[in-house]
Amino acid sequence: MFPALIISNTYEFSNDLDPFESNSWLPSIIISISSFLIIGFLYQKKKLPSFFQSGIHFILNFETSKRVSIITAIIILVIYIGFSSEELFIDEMRQWPDYKVLQQALDIWPSTDHWSIYVSEQNTRYVRIILLDFSQEFLQNIKLLPFVGSILVVVFTALITTQIAKKRFAGLVSMIILLQSITFTDFDTIAVYENFWVLFYLISLYSIQKRWWSASPVSFVLAIFTKAFIITYFWMNIFFIYRAEIPRKTKYFLFLTYGAVIGIVYWIFESGKSIIYDDIVKLDVNAFYDGFTGWGNNMQLDPLAILCVVPLTVGLFIKSLKGVKQADSVLILIMGTILAAPLISFVTDFYFILPYRYIPFIVAMAIGIGVFLSKED
Repeated sequence: MFPALIISNTYEFSNDLDPFESNSWLPSIIISISSFLIIGFLYQKKKLPSFFQSGIHFILNFETSKRVSIITAIIILVIYIGFSSEELFIDEMRQWPDYKVLQQALDIWPSTDHWSIYVSEQNTRYVRIILLDFSQEFLQNIKLLPFVGSILVVVFTALITTQIAKKRFAGLVSMIILLQSITFTDFDTIAVYENFWVLFYLISLYSIQKRWWSASPVSFVLAIFTKAFIITYFWMNIFFIYRAEIPRKTKYFLFLTYGAVIGIVYWIFESGKSIIYDDIVKLDVNAFYDGFTGWGNNMQLDPLAILCVVPLTVGLFIKSLKGVKQADSVLILIMGTILAAPLISFVTDFYFILPYRYIPFIVAMAIGIGVFLSKED
């Protein structure tokens, strides 16, 4: 609401910023919050006009059959693929200058020996670089596997939403919410800012409540070695496990496994410090506070996220009170994906907080909106 509030107090040089200068979105945000609270209150008290009362009730209780859901999901994906596939043939060097760094890294892969720390860092993300190398060398298009990864992100967003909301229609809604995001569609075919890390993270969440729950820590490790940034999401998985509807013994085993995973990953990073990590770790409290400004700046092209985040937070809290057990897990996911950027800014200034780092937040919002549509008791 007040974009200069933090930076005006933490910026190291003198400035004339007005800390209480409001964002252009402020009136719309206030209207969206007020409208949600008023309509929600009137709906609960059954004071809305019958047309609106019955309409909201119908949406909250509407469900699709398994067959219709699968067919609809396929149609959504086909339309998405059809509109996006032409991007596979765009020269990425013309889109993002950082692609030059990735190309230099692929040229020396698997070595990390390069004069540029940015090139060396690329090749420490082993899972990511292996997938990109395969896409370039064997599939003859470096954008192809990243695009497949983005498609699977849409699929697992729907699966997680359906799993939590216990409603197939909610999963379909989450797909549409994700695909309307400019942030997601701007980066869905980009190799240098691929979505592999988001995909592996979603698999780690989805598998917690499946028979193959043992895949969760494995997927989380793959996510870390795709993008180390994901380590800041560790605590969210722990909360997901705590709230999951799985046997207590399974929860204990997952807690222990995740503890072992973090220990092993820490040891690997300690062993590889001499490659880049001694040079990039730099603690800065002001950078932590400044990191919160990145969310508003990077979400400018995603108005739905800006307008819905507060109403959705209230709605999910109410759903949690009404017995949707993992609604609070989605709340934690939304909060954690916002908090991740300030945390990484606190530790290092090596990573720039670009919009693609908020794709997990968009995913969390899509899941949250779907869960909000879960059936009424």
